[in-house]
Amino acid sequence: MSAAGVVLPLTRGGSFLIEKRAPAEIFTAEDLNEQHLAIARTVDEFWGREVEPNLAAIRRQEPGVVRGVLQKAAAIGLTGIGIPEEFGGMELDLASEVIATEYLGRDGSYSGWHSGHTGIGTLPVLYFGTEQQKRKYLPKLANMEMLGAYALTEPQAGSDALAARTRADLSPDGKFYLLNGQKMWITNGGEADLFTVFAKVGGEHFTAFLVERGFGVKSGAEEHKMGLKGSSTTALYFDNVPVPVENVLGEIGRGHIIALNVLNVGRLKLGAGALGAAKSILALALAYARQRKAFGSAIAEFGAIRHKLAEMAIRMYAAESMIWRVVGQIESRLEDFSWSRPEASQSMLRAVEEYATECSMVKVYASEMLGYVADEGVQTHGGYGYHQDYAVERAYRDARIHRIFEGTNEINRLVICGMLLKRAGRGQLALTPAIEKLRAEVGDSTDFGQGGANLLVVNAKKIGLFALGLAQEKYSASLEGQQEVLMNIADILTETFAMESVLLRTQKLVAGRDTVAGAMCSVFLRDAMARIELAARNVLGACSEGDVLRANTALLRRLANYEPVDAVGLRRQIAGRLLASERYVV
Repeated sequence: MSAAGVVLPLTRGGSFLIEKRAPAEIFTAEDLNEQHLAIARTVDEFWGREVEPNLAAIRRQEPGVVRGVLQKAAAIGLTGIGIPEEFGGMELDLASEVIATEYLGRDGSYSGWHSGHTGIGTLPVLYFGTEQQKRKYLPKLANMEMLGAYALTEPQAGSDALAARTRADLSPDGKFYLLNGQKMWITNGGEADLFTVFAKVGGEHFTAFLVERGFGVKSGAEEHKMGLKGSSTTALYFDNVPVPVENVLGEIGRGHIIALNVLNVGRLKLGAGALGAAKSILALALAYARQRKAFGSAIAEFGAIRHKLAEMAIRMYAAESMIWRVVGQIESRLEDFSWSRPEASQSMLRAVEEYATECSMVKVYASEMLGYVADEGVQTHGGYGYHQDYAVERAYRDARIHRIFEGTNEINRLVICGMLLKRAGRGQLALTPAIEKLRAEVGDSTDFGQGGANLLVVNAKKIGLFALGLAQEKYSASLEGQQEVLMNIADILTETFAMESVLLRTQKLVAGRDTVAGAMCSVFLRDAMARIELAARNVLGACSEGDVLRANTALLRRLANYEPVDAVGLRRQIAGRLLASERYVV
């Protein structure tokens, strides 16, 4: 199968843990084709021409400004990148959508509007709408005649979405569903014209509806948020709002299918947006470090600052490697995909759902990467980073929501383990044989030893299998209730996926090129292994004791063992390249 012209194997979601991959078998940022690069240039030019000059007004929520910018985005196709041409879109691939999301992620306020509209505001109609619903709404969403929003969360139903209390009751004449209830934290809530609203039919059957503002939806006041000051976030109120029966989206009682599948795509795109924000913050930190003087030198010359700058870039490199690998995996299942085919929506959804685990990994890792970058960006600025006159202060506040959007990182960590274990239980992923094989190796006293980068990744996978096996043996059917154990296992698995993604990308990239990718890879693999060992110790302590615990810990030490590299020197090399370029570079 191929992604953007790169031939890739057809893999199963989660199989990275039990299968070996070659560099040529993953998609990377360097594999983007000329069409993708043209999209990047278009979005970059649009940002400089239309978004940046209006950011101050957007942040003040001046009436009409952001809608005007969005309409200009629509005029060049940026609000319809993934929408089929027959409905007024550009009908481009997932990679093009991810590029746009990254480039528009530079400012949280504008990206909140844009992503809220093109993502969760539009995708439910695209993926689940009837032909009539698509023809009615997609052209208007593509050309910004209508602004979209997604209304799932309620005051008493956040992560537990199925606890929703909003009701939908059929009218006596059978022509409408009458919606009653409240939604909260709705992005674009104050301005949107079309909402995907989730309610329980008869108080029981969780269902999605396409609800126009003109039906009677009322918005609350704008919320006073920590960040994203220029985005609209409000409550929504429904008081006997009549929704035509033909505006039921999908099947009655199957709203959770819509919610979960839209979130899978959203998690991947959130990772791209976080990467775009991180690149912007790093550029601010690099510029400040070059011009700020202390003790007679630019602070960019100080080792402590260079460490920060390099580590910011290293974590960004890891997130970027994960994001594009997952994009390639999804697109490998969309060979010869066309929206003109009757089963197009189902094909797209199956491709994304296959990698739901990896999408959650991207969301967790990239959002926490952004949190680190924002924090160190402020620290690099010192006291000025705490002042509202400096962009990094706003970026710090804006970054925090990424760990809450699209399902909290705690929920996503549980999804990571839950999806893998469910697939293993269904026979879709051979985890149990892999765990049994590892136990046999341990019984044979295999010397795991020290080794190079490849062995680090191999041993990280073994630690993941080892931790999963211990947890299953200890807790069996009650493992689902052991959230602390599961979250530590999720961290092990996420770091492992990041390690392999970084290694394979680097091996694919470095041949014949002047790059700091090799230095980034060397530092990242060893730091990730140290984090894996810590998480694994938490699992071991919860799942074993006495002599068994001591034996398990000894095995963990053997698997996590590695020879250090000169991380100080490598980080200085990375920081030097960044400072010379004044931006994130590989």
